[in-house]
Amino acid sequence: MKISVITVTWNAARWVEPTLRSVLCQTCTDYEHLIVDGASSDATMSIVRRYASLNPRLRWVSEPDHGLYDAMNKALRLAKGDFVWFINAGDALYDAATLGRVADAIDDTVDIVYGRTCVVNQEGVPIGEHHKPTPALLTRRSLLNGLVVSHQSIIVRRTIAAPYNTAYRISADYDWVLRAVSASRRNVFIDAPLSRFMTSGLSAKHRKRSWAERFTIMRHHYGLPLTLWAHLLIALRYPFSKKY
Repeated sequence: MKISVITVTWNAARWVEPTLRSVLCQTCTDYEHLIVDGASSDATMSIVRRYASLNPRLRWVSEPDHGLYDAMNKALRLAKGDFVWFINAGDALYDAATLGRVADAIDDTVDIVYGRTCVVNQEGVPIGEHHKPTPALLTRRSLLNGLVVSHQSIIVRRTIAAPYNTAYRISADYDWVLRAVSASRRNVFIDAPLSRFMTSGLSAKHRKRSWAERFTIMRHHYGLPLTLWAHLLIALRYPFSKKY
């Protein structure tokens, strides 16, 4: 099996159906869709079960967890695909041909496939691209500019996909991508949107904590002098950057 598409949910009845539908409609069938639910108390699992009856490649588990990144680590342990792709509730694969484009880009030398991201509002209406330009050549140095590849648009070989560091509550995805890129032999860029990322405004509410975590992560990976220099450049660009 080539790709495990992973969706983490918790009380996501309002958001999960478009995500499930975007996977079900894929023309490529060399995948599994793994749902890891945190014991939702709303209608999330009744929706998931309905889609499981329509999609033989969908499997799920629903039990208590310790938050988003703990659930994502559980998903990594359960995944059976050669590659993992996190598309959480509210997000979606870009169109019906997306999974096929990614599968076609994979060979034995590739460890990461990545692409651009379409940002949508809570009604699913596109509002623009990811706020950081996606580089055609993704390296460790690229990530000094922050998470330049949206987490919803990076597909990583499972053997180099380390567990998320749950000490980080908001920015563990940045640390995870950094470690994956550091371990990757070859990264392939698809110059097209691979996902629809639903912005909810939560990042803005936690922006100070996110910055603090990212500073700690960058210092760990790059050292203090390079981290300070990168943050100076980010601060200078911030007033002119998009905030989604």
